[in-house]
Amino acid sequence: MPKHHDVQIVPYAREDIFDMVADIARYPEFLPWCAGLRIKRKLKVKGNRVLYADMLVAYQMFRDQFSSRVTLDPDKAWIKVEYLDGPFEYLTNEWRFETQDDGQTEVVFHIDFEFTRAIYRQAIAPVFGKAVLRMMEAFGRRARDVCTPLPGLDHPALPSEDAPLDDSL
Repeated sequence: MPKHHDVQIVPYAREDIFDMVADIARYPEFLPWCAGLRIKRKLKVKGNRVLYADMLVAYQMFRDQFSSRVTLDPDKAWIKVEYLDGPFEYLTNEWRFETQDDGQTEVVFHIDFEFTRAIYRQAIAPVFGKAVLRMMEAFGRRARDVCTPLPGLDHPALPSEDAPLDDSL
């Protein structure tokens, strides 16, 4: 059961970074291995936006789709992804955003999942850490493209900034 927990301080307003992560329709434009995303339904539930979406993930010879419910709560600054259907035994994913005293935003990311198919588990196990790093770098690059740093601050440096993201690990 791969798990990852990450905390980063970014020089962007909470609302900007929240909106960037919440814009799931744009994930195929920048997120490695996200070959497609379709929002099937949009609702308002208890003041929160709730999206039902299918994501197509492709990595080497593997290609599969999963369905999830994404709850967006801009007031509490959290995003929760709940697995509905697909190749996982389970999947939970959560983002939290907290404004720091200096105006920057602490971003907390957590993911926990288990594939149902042994072949998927065997393929991801040796590269999971590197795959998560590549995804986090992709979100960092996206933030640089769409978010404006707070006054007096600059975009954070990213590892291998000039290297393009591709499907290989």
